[in-house]
Amino acid sequence: MKRGSIPLISKIGQKTLAQYESYLRDLADVSPSTIRNYLSDLRQFMAWYEETASEGQEIQKSFVLTTIATPTITCYRSYLQNSLKLKPASVNRYLITLKSYFTWVSRTGLIDNNPAAVVKLIPTVDSPPRHLSNAEESALVAAVTNSGSLRDRTIIVLMLHTGLRAQEVCTLHTQQVHLGKRSGILQVRGKRNKYREVPLNATARAVLSEFIKTRTPDTNYLFVSEKTGKALTERALGYLVKKYAYRASLTDISPHDLRHRFGYRMAQVVPLHRLAQIMGHDSLDTTMIYIRGTQGDLQQEVEKIAWE
Repeated sequence: MKRGSIPLISKIGQKTLAQYESYLRDLADVSPSTIRNYLSDLRQFMAWYEETASEGQEIQKSFVLTTIATPTITCYRSYLQNSLKLKPASVNRYLITLKSYFTWVSRTGLIDNNPAAVVKLIPTVDSPPRHLSNAEESALVAAVTNSGSLRDRTIIVLMLHTGLRAQEVCTLHTQQVHLGKRSGILQVRGKRNKYREVPLNATARAVLSEFIKTRTPDTNYLFVSEKTGKALTERALGYLVKKYAYRASLTDISPHDLRHRFGYRMAQVVPLHRLAQIMGHDSLDTTMIYIRGTQGDLQQEVEKIAWE
């Protein structure tokens, strides 16, 4: 079975998959993309099971719920790891899908016991976020300064100097910006509508002061689409960042990477509890990612003991 293609499954498997799809669409509180992922992952598992169970058999085996046991799922986990060579995060996505599915069928009484309940996910080690270097930041700012609009330059500079989330940038109102000669703040509504005040340094204050002078009084949102005149969307913001990253010959740059750049730089000069407050983190565990070494940092450290 080749991963990535849409595998064929038996009629019984198709009927089983259709039942789950009906539940997801009518009763489950999940997004359309999650539904697509769940159905795709489950179909892959069904196809693998039918193919594996039919090996050496004269009659083609069909997917039957009552024949699935915990060892079946652990064998599938091994197949994903060892045969398909998937990364732990990808393996865990499949396992989470199966756990969700078998929780549902056991709760509805289609099976007596949940075979996926005791199956463990693959341990993962979180990699530190993408860390823009000084040269990359300079190249990005130069690209937007030389070829972009004042709005675009303001957005890039503001994100680099405040660490705002993409959603927070897009929903900023002009009234949330408070500028003084030596200080300034943004009144931000972040995740779960949590309020915080983000301080503005001299660089952020300067670019915002210049930009706000160009704003029309009848526009509530600070950053609006040049096409629609409405609030900038997160998708449009992502495109904006990628456009100037491309012009700066940078790859894989997203709005979140600008937030991470701010986090890394601030973690070098302020205590974690203050950085957590600025960035809107509920837990210091989240803020801890900014003191973890990047691959480049770790390479430099091990080179210190090289026999040269």
